[in-house]
Amino acid sequence: MSEKADVWQGTLALMVLKTIETLGPLHGYGIARRIEQISGNLLSLNYGTLYPALLKLEQEGSIASEWGLSENNRKAKFYKLTRAGRKQLEKEARDWEQTTAILARFLSPSQDPA
Repeated sequence: MSEKADVWQGTLALMVLKTIETLGPLHGYGIARRIEQISGNLLSLNYGTLYPALLKLEQEGSIASEWGLSENNRKAKFYKLTRAGRKQLEKEARDWEQTTAILARFLSPSQDPA
């Protein structure tokens, strides 16, 4: 059984935005669980990483939050995507696609441009 990997730098915001876009408003615990679930439980996501990222996304205007009740009837902050967040998600997804295409060229010997 392999150990869980850390979230790659620069990918957490993209994963958070995509998760909220897909599932709608979620609290931090729900976001973390969904990211871990989608990764096949291969990613390790701790709250010391997630909550600063949520705060940064909120300060940038990509997400908005409001208090509500979780499925356990506990007070929780729910995060939703803003219009600016949808634009950021589109841009970050394009950037990620471009980055992975470039890396694929380095990892595949058949991609020699010469």
